[in-house]
Amino acid sequence: MALSTYIPYHHLLFLFLIFLHAQPCPAAGGSWSVLLPSIGISAMHMQLLPNDRVVMYDRTDFGTSNISLPEGICRPNSTDCSAHSVEYDVASNSVRPLMVLTNVWCSSGTLMRDGSLVQTGGFDDGYRVVRTYKSCDTCDWQEKPNGLSKSRWYASNHLLPDGRQIIIGGRKAFNYEFYPKMSTSESTPSLPFLVETNDPQAENNLYPFVFLYPDGNLFIFANNRAILFDYSKNLVLKTYPTMPGGQPRSYPSTGSAVLLPLRIEGETVNEVEVLVCGGAPKGAFANANKGIFDGALDTCGRIKISDPNPQWFMETMPLARVMGDMLLLPNGHVLIINGASAGVAGWELGRNPVLSPVAYRPDNQVGSRFEVQNPSTIPRVYHSTTVLLRDGRVLVGGSNPHDKYEFSNVLYPTELSLETFSPSYLDSNSSGLRPKIILPVTNSRIRYGKQLVVVFTVSGVVDLSSVFVTMVAPSFNTHSFSMNQRLLVLDGGAASKIIGRSRYQVVVRAPPSGNIAPAGNYLMFVVHKEIPSPGIWVQMQ
Repeated sequence: MALSTYIPYHHLLFLFLIFLHAQPCPAAGGSWSVLLPSIGISAMHMQLLPNDRVVMYDRTDFGTSNISLPEGICRPNSTDCSAHSVEYDVASNSVRPLMVLTNVWCSSGTLMRDGSLVQTGGFDDGYRVVRTYKSCDTCDWQEKPNGLSKSRWYASNHLLPDGRQIIIGGRKAFNYEFYPKMSTSESTPSLPFLVETNDPQAENNLYPFVFLYPDGNLFIFANNRAILFDYSKNLVLKTYPTMPGGQPRSYPSTGSAVLLPLRIEGETVNEVEVLVCGGAPKGAFANANKGIFDGALDTCGRIKISDPNPQWFMETMPLARVMGDMLLLPNGHVLIINGASAGVAGWELGRNPVLSPVAYRPDNQVGSRFEVQNPSTIPRVYHSTTVLLRDGRVLVGGSNPHDKYEFSNVLYPTELSLETFSPSYLDSNSSGLRPKIILPVTNSRIRYGKQLVVVFTVSGVVDLSSVFVTMVAPSFNTHSFSMNQRLLVLDGGAASKIIGRSRYQVVVRAPPSGNIAPAGNYLMFVVHKEIPSPGIWVQMQ
């Protein structure tokens, strides 16, 4: 006789009610927090400085912002007495207004080795201006008219091993230049690759993705293809295959890209990979201008550019995304955040915000690399920004798809708020595994190739074999690309316990050269079981 299980009716009713009121399954992780409901401007450009302040700005012709310049001062020859740039202090969660004189709209920049932000170009009266910001309690922007040889609008910058920055491309600028100049007569070499990747009526090659290769040359990606470029000789060393499908990934079909973590072994980096994700299909820009909003691309292309015969490997994201940002986290994971699922970059040309970030784990097996994270409630579409903070949080701001400040009767109002996304490694249940760096102290100077003893504490049980040290270059973020972004995994052995309660050390070696790590400021982290410590600032020299 078969056995049967009898469940009383009232038990079935109880189970049904539990099911009825159960919350939907949460996404994988991470949490959001609004820091300030308004910083007064919409953060279109963002750079973390080595004193844990973040400089942000939008554009000078948006109209009056929601934060005034101090002491009733106004911009020269203007009735606009509001600020279009602010400095955000992470520690005090406060902002201070700054004054920019010329239009910084769609500009670019680099954090220089002395800790100052050198920002280049913009629109109209800002086309050829170089602006410098060195942070202090009373500091403000300093501007140099005609600091550039050519107009730079939608260009990309990168810090070079010699301490200068290279500025590549921009609208109708199929060339590159350097700053600071070696001489007043320094040339502006042409770059035919930017002509070849320029789609008629759509461009799709603005804000090219630029990364410093560990041999000192540059990897440059625009539209749907890439080159390895010797900028000192104006010579293309290698042309990479077109990404499969041939879809555009650069502005305004705006995808994003990262140089995946560089693992230093001895004096070299043996594998160098680039990941390009999202964007919009061919014709999407023209269609969006007609009110037809094509679905964003849901693919990523990954290429090992250190291979003798590199080929793209395509992966599918769980969420299609255009105007998304890709950010390297201290543990080597990639965060894909912000953006929309239809349309392109431009005034009123994007639709359907993507509120959920996605984490990408480069070392996982194919098919298990992507993980959807908990969503924000604030749309971050065109002109949104993000940077990594020293404590491991991700700062998120901006979003304004209008040609001025618009707060009502529009699909996506101008967003003045500032919030953070805390990845799951900051969850309280991981606190016992989280390291804290004791030595070196913050702002220590690190010499190329020298041995470095990193002392840290962990309150819980430590797996000494799962400890490594990373260095992250703080990036300049705008228009879905983080310029100068790179993460180095330092060469070193296993951690060991030393005298003292819960105190450990790991011996690593500093990066061997400026080609791998240009001199300047970096955030250093100890990572234990994929959980990073709070970072410390170090100066690579």
